[in-house]
Amino acid sequence: MNGGDDDEAPSGVQSKAQAGSAVVDFILVGALLTVLFLIIIQLTLVLHVHNTVVDAAASGARYGTLGDRNAADAKDRTEELITGALNADYARAVTVTEEVYMGVRTLKVTVQTPLPVLGLIGPGSTMEVSGHAALQP
Repeated sequence: MNGGDDDEAPSGVQSKAQAGSAVVDFILVGALLTVLFLIIIQLTLVLHVHNTVVDAAASGARYGTLGDRNAADAKDRTEELITGALNADYARAVTVTEEVYMGVRTLKVTVQTPLPVLGLIGPGSTMEVSGHAALQP
């Protein structure tokens, strides 16, 4: 109605070509936001698993360096912490080694865990983390 355009509908009235497009827009945007939300939740879960396993490896290493403990105790403690926080599947590949780091004997606890891809399900031994602690002289 400006300048003689007869194709435009008056304000507040939808043309036949746009009828129902709001429903389609709502569904498409809703689906996109749902997928985005699920991706953010999954990334948060991956970060949670990583931080939990790193903490368990470091705690196990510190526990194994106490005066009355040994490497087997460090492994058991690490497996116990991971199993209690996550799942026994995440504590299957725990190794403990002694190594020298910058001239200091240390106990190294290494954990290989699945990377959670869909919920807590994922390919095995794809994420490797380790924790260190200085051995008592």
